[in-house]
Parts: sequence; structure tokens; C-alpha cells
Amino acid sequence: MTEKQKMLAGQAYDSRDPELLKAYHRARKLLQQYNTLDSENLEERDRILGELFEKKGSGVWIEAPFFCDYGEHISIGDNTFVNTNCIFLDNNKISIGRNGLIAPYVQIYTATHPLKASERIIGKGKDARYLTASQPVTIGDNVWIGGNTVIFPGVTIGDNVTIGAGSVVTKNIPANVLAYGNPCRVIKEM
Repeated sequence: MTEKQKMLAGQAYDSRDPELLKAYHRARKLLQQYNTLDSENLEERDRILGELFEKKGSGVWIEAPFFCDYGEHISIGDNTFVNTNCIFLDNNKISIGRNGLIAPYVQIYTATHPLKASERIIGKGKDARYLTASQPVTIGDNVWIGGNTVIFPGVTIGDNVTIGAGSVVTKNIPANVLAYGNPCRVIKEM
């Protein structure tokens, strides 16, 4: 099993694997182009996102700068808007539905590490490596995620949800609710 296969299966993997580094550097080049592109050059913006992401629906708008690890594990549905300075660490699948609103500085994490340093760090000195595992994140249709929200690995957010600004989403959120806080919790059904 390759390190990439381990990564996508949620197993411990070495993120400095040559195949993963190649994908990482590819994404960096595309992100550099995207983040410095004239905002009026819509065709080129669309082309770059289409090359970067696994799936990009029509009408997707992402404000620069935008950051991700690989890009190729991200799927975004039609008419979703991602505001400035968002970070999607796509060490596993990140699926975002249609008609989403993602505010500035939202961070979506799929990667996690062992809590104990002795289990997290392998090797010594310049040969040290850090074990990583990952879990997918799924966000439904018609979801609004407020600014500065952090979404943890393995979380699923249902359709028609509003997540209040500054939330830390550590657990699944059901459909049709308002949720916010640290940790994020359901406040009311909508």
C-alpha cells in the first residue's frame, strides 16, 4: 500500500513520501498562480481551480488568497462561495455541497497526529518524520460557515446548517440547525 493510499484510508502515513511531495509541489504552483492572478481574469481562475480540485461545480467563486495541501482531494458543488484566507488541509477528502457560503479565515482540517510525541515522531535529527493520519470532512448543501471557524477531521455537517463565527467544530452537526461555540453545539433547529 502506498503512503497516499494509507493517507486516504485513514491509516498512519509519511507525509514526506515522494509521491505526496510531488502532489504538494504541484498544488503550490497552481496556488501561486491563482493567488496572484488578476481578479478580472475569470477564465484563468476557473481553469486553475478545475485543474487543482477533484471536482469544481459551476459558479464556484474562491477569493484569493486560498490555501490547501493537495487540492486534488477537494470537491466543491455549484454556486459555492469561499471567502479570503481560507485553509483546506486536504490530506483526505473534503466535500462541500452546493450553494455554500464559507466566510474568511475558515480552516478545514483532515489531518491528525498521535497525541504522544513518542508515537508521533519517528527517527531522529534530520531524518525525523512525523506520523499523520487523516479523516474526510463532508459539508452539505446550503451551508453557511462563519468566519474564523475551525472544522476538525472526520466531521460531517448536514444540509441547510449555519455555523456561527469563531466556532470549533469537533463533532458532526445534523441538518437544518444553527450551531456555534467552542466546542460547536446545536443552538436551535431551523
